[in-house]
Amino acid sequence: MAKILIAGCGYVGEALANLLLADGHEVWGLRRNPRSLRAGIEIIAADLAQPEDLRDLPGGLDVVFYLVSPNGSEDALYRRAYVDGLRGLVAALHLQRQKPRLLFASSTAVYDQSDGEWVDESSETAPDHWSGKRLLEGEQIALQALPSASVIRFGGIYGPRRTSLIDSVRSGRAVYRSDPPQYTNRIHRDDCAGALRHLMGLENPESIYLGVDNEPAEKRAVLLWLAGVMGSPEPRAVDKKEASKRSRGNKRCRNARLVQSGYTFCYPTFREGYSAVLEGMV
Repeated sequence: MAKILIAGCGYVGEALANLLLADGHEVWGLRRNPRSLRAGIEIIAADLAQPEDLRDLPGGLDVVFYLVSPNGSEDALYRRAYVDGLRGLVAALHLQRQKPRLLFASSTAVYDQSDGEWVDESSETAPDHWSGKRLLEGEQIALQALPSASVIRFGGIYGPRRTSLIDSVRSGRAVYRSDPPQYTNRIHRDDCAGALRHLMGLENPESIYLGVDNEPAEKRAVLLWLAGVMGSPEPRAVDKKEASKRSRGNKRCRNARLVQSGYTFCYPTFREGYSAVLEGMV
């Protein structure tokens, strides 16, 4: 049985905690407001960017998952979440002479490719937006602070209660860019949790993994599939100028390293994943 801290025990963290508790591990969940966490998770109410909140971390930790999310879409909030918070947690662990395995949840936003290129863990990371820059800074802190650290770069996370794309199709507000095609990369919440648990169990993990499903898909294909399944109006095409206001980046992410490590997806493509989400909405 391992002693595990989930720093940022939110949407993905709670799903991960459920898996780890079922495996018999001892799990602590850290978040600013932990009142809603399920029974069985040991609660730590703390702000990672406040050093005084981290003085009494549980001892003997084997694994730490860093799964925070910013409290808004501003550079300062991303810096607080992915840079300041991580530095504070690493400093607290070092002060307590703890050297757990660290798994840091990053994002495919660290890539700036925009012409539909294929990318993998070795591809250039040169983001020009502050969100990608802060995530990349956090990755570097994680990998330098603890030699056993691993980073997993998740695509767009969807799942139960995250239905904005479904809602946009159902309401007729959904649009897509057709020329050139806009590729999207996504992963169901349950596969985020499953992949993190899987990586925790590897004896000699790689330092970086891409956490996306098996099929990078054109946004058009996803929207048309959802419209067909729900019997909703067909989404409309928009020109490149209008589409650029709504999204950044255009790349296709390979998950080969994660798959080759032995992970099997619960929802290999958006079709299985969104079918499960729609079924849960009935």
